[in-house]
Amino acid sequence: MKRWLLLLLVASLGCGEARTGGDGPRVWRFAIEESEGSVQHAYALEFERRVERASGGEIDVVVYPYGPLGTSTQMTEQLNLGAIEFAMASPGSIGKFIPETQAFLLHFVLSHDDAVNQRALASPELLAAFDKLYAAKGWKLLSIFPEGEMVWTTQKEIRRPDDFRGVKIRVMTSPILLHAYNAYGASATPLPYSEVYSALQLGMVDAQVNPVFAIERQKFYEVTDWLIFPGHAHFVTTAAANREFYEGQTESDRRLIDDTIAALNGYIFDRQVAFQTDRLKTIIAAKKARGARLGLCGDFTNFLAALTPEERAELVDCNELLTITPPLTSGERQAFASASEAVQQTYLDTGGPDAERMLRLIEAAVTEAE
Repeated sequence: MKRWLLLLLVASLGCGEARTGGDGPRVWRFAIEESEGSVQHAYALEFERRVERASGGEIDVVVYPYGPLGTSTQMTEQLNLGAIEFAMASPGSIGKFIPETQAFLLHFVLSHDDAVNQRALASPELLAAFDKLYAAKGWKLLSIFPEGEMVWTTQKEIRRPDDFRGVKIRVMTSPILLHAYNAYGASATPLPYSEVYSALQLGMVDAQVNPVFAIERQKFYEVTDWLIFPGHAHFVTTAAANREFYEGQTESDRRLIDDTIAALNGYIFDRQVAFQTDRLKTIIAAKKARGARLGLCGDFTNFLAALTPEERAELVDCNELLTITPPLTSGERQAFASASEAVQQTYLDTGGPDAERMLRLIEAAVTEAE
């Protein structure tokens, strides 16, 4: 978006502590990178509920799902200009502004256990280090949190890098992700999120990668046959505020923001875990209702344990359209891990002056959390 258009948006929305009227509540705008019904949407709505309740109605939080305010990059620019007060900024979009954040896009850096990642990403040392990088761009880092395991939706089962040969996979616009999937032997193709379904439907791409909740929400399972859970990466995002806005608040309002964000860390982890189970159930049921086959590759022990006996019978045991194959073996995972090692050097070469320090901080936080 042209800068003059962004400035026009700033003028139309106002900035800082905008009011709906002379005596109306202060308006805090919160833009997210995902649609309604997503993990980020649940986070923003809970932030809205808690802030409005704690402020006694003096603050009105307005949540903007993905779309009305433009792309993720455009929303980040609006955050910088103060057109919005809060925004989600994932490494795939914010990496062009803060290249060090692309460390979260590297494969086999975070733990396979999302609970470990939750603890690691909440490390005060890690948050403080990244906040210094955010401050240089005019942003205040509020939190870093995982949204769930990254899952491949494909037309065939993929268990080793050789299986990716000839496969066109959609990825976010990031050199790290492009190099990662090219290193596996795939043909990585960057596409806007809004174009992924049609690209899969028309055969422009053969696969894509996202957490389960996004796969279900965007119905990517309708135009692919397999969900592969390789355990290679987790989707990580960050919540940020315009720094001038944050620092211009009263001490009590800054405490309100900080306390709300701290409380949301546990809340959103429980929500995203529930999302993964509920949305996978929806996918299996929808494929069965359409008479379409579905293949699942991964460890589904926890998923199966969460099903009622009736759900397990209907969705799994008596579902002839469903195929479940074992998770990747240690050798199969190692083949992908080995192929991804060269991508770390790409990150170190392009990830900014603090790239290596930030990567080591992440690795140390994961080790400590384990």
